[in-house]
Amino acid sequence: MAIQQSTRSGLLLAAGLDIALVLLFVLIGRASHGEGLLGTLVTGLPFLGGLLVGWLVMRAWRSPQKIIWTGTGIWLFAVGVGMLLRTVSGQGTEFSFVVVTTIVLGVFLLGWRGLAVLLRRRKARTRALV
Repeated sequence: MAIQQSTRSGLLLAAGLDIALVLLFVLIGRASHGEGLLGTLVTGLPFLGGLLVGWLVMRAWRSPQKIIWTGTGIWLFAVGVGMLLRTVSGQGTEFSFVVVTTIVLGVFLLGWRGLAVLLRRRKARTRALV
């Protein structure tokens, strides 16, 4: 069964937003520590790996904009698997870093989904009034 064009574009947009926001988190973190762009990929790969695991385990392609289960699962896998991969690769996982990562990725990965819900509701109300 083929994925409809609108569904495919929504799926690509959701995946692209998740990837972009994880990379934004990495860039902000590196900049706040005065580190350059060179290590962005090294820093970001564990979290991108966690994001991929989250997408696969949660079957995010089914409902990528859904906050509860899909978004929450993706967020927790991005953080959990990301920290595990950082540990395995010899990168730091200080407690304060884990806390900041959990909060920022939560705001980013759940936040855009929350905004999407609000926009859909607003659009539906606007249609109902017309």
